[in-house]
Amino acid sequence: MFYRPADGHGLPHNPFNAVVAPRPIGWISTRAADGSENLAPYSFFNAVAYVPPQVMFASTSAKPDRDDTKDSVANIRETGVFCVNIVEFAAREAMNRTSGPWPRETDEFADAAIDRAGCETIPCPRVATAPAALECRLTEIVTLKGAHNFLVLGEVTGVHLRDDCLVDGRFDVTRFRPLARLGYMDYTAVEAVFEMQRPQG
Repeated sequence: MFYRPADGHGLPHNPFNAVVAPRPIGWISTRAADGSENLAPYSFFNAVAYVPPQVMFASTSAKPDRDDTKDSVANIRETGVFCVNIVEFAAREAMNRTSGPWPRETDEFADAAIDRAGCETIPCPRVATAPAALECRLTEIVTLKGAHNFLVLGEVTGVHLRDDCLVDGRFDVTRFRPLARLGYMDYTAVEAVFEMQRPQG
């Protein structure tokens, strides 16, 4: 099968997300200028640079009470900071709850019964029990082609690692089974890890 996205795929559901998978989930926590807090998952997320460490996530839809975007991007526009919380398999139900189209005044931490903690380098909440959390300062918001598509780039200014995930000086993902997004309503968790050394030229 071949299709041009501009012409449509003719399938019952869009296959694009299923092709680009698995994708890590950035559970983005933010605080608005008025002090209200938000937590929402984004599967268009990844790390993009080592030095300085930088990450990105993309928001691709809008809410009626936020004009052209969603709560996360709106809050980041106001404050210039956000935190990326890494999602473990054990937190899958709570993460899914925070993906709902809740009104802007909804506190997803409270709604999904998620423990929060403060960040060290930015005025923002984080998921207290997350295996890792990346405190970020906004570097740029890029308007992408299409309605409501925004790419958010941030520099990591602080890193939280849960103690039980550190084994012999390494951050061990097998200790918490990272959750990842597939296509449609499908998810997966990292169950097996193997190592390969790069060729030496």
